[in-house]
Amino acid sequence: MGKIFAVVSGKGGTGKTSLTANVGLALASMGYRTLCLDCDISLRNLDLALGLSDAALMDFSDVISRRCTLEDGAVRHPQYGNLYFLTAPASSEHLQITRREMLALASLIRDKYDYCLVDSPAGLGLGFQLATLSADNVIVVTTTDASSLRDAQRTVTELSAFPAGRVHLVVNRVQRKMMRALHTTIDDAIDTAGLPLLGVVPEDSDLTYCMNRGVVLMTRNYYAAHAYENIAKRISGQKEPLMRIL
Repeated sequence: MGKIFAVVSGKGGTGKTSLTANVGLALASMGYRTLCLDCDISLRNLDLALGLSDAALMDFSDVISRRCTLEDGAVRHPQYGNLYFLTAPASSEHLQITRREMLALASLIRDKYDYCLVDSPAGLGLGFQLATLSADNVIVVTTTDASSLRDAQRTVTELSAFPAGRVHLVVNRVQRKMMRALHTTIDDAIDTAGLPLLGVVPEDSDLTYCMNRGVVLMTRNYYAAHAYENIAKRISGQKEPLMRIL
């Protein structure tokens, strides 16, 4: 039975999409059959991060309404055989998805995949609700900015239904020049969000290059790629230490 992880944040710009794509690829590279599901309805960009621009013809609402099967709706990555992608609807207009339908989709996903990472939109709207409704675990992504930490704290209050140990924190876009204050900063992030730390990802200018060129970060020996790989190992149950940012 597979596991579904919702990747969420209280505000935009924290790096949810890049984390979803690259941790998903890392899990697939480890031999796990992995689905990356875009829940950012109308603003969907996960295909770009995966190097699958406009590759998906069907979306998750088509699977729910049985216009296609999950196997037909999910796009298999041409380079990584264990990695699959299912996109979000292009518009929320007339979109009506019930709790039962989303739970049924989640059940299908657990039967077919070892892991599913759900990229939710910023904020606490429809996409957030759909992503967390079907999830077994939640990853709250924040940066070290005070406003991002405050939004992360607010997000945590919306996740009170999840048992202890099912919601984790990733501190993203940590700058190397902040290393002298890193431990204090990370501790503050943990204290503010009130969550156990799953990983720390450094700021990496190559990430923007990859997103703009449709190149998957993990295909290059980039600094952030190692952090994503460590997070994937921890998700899979390995006792991997947190990445040191030098």
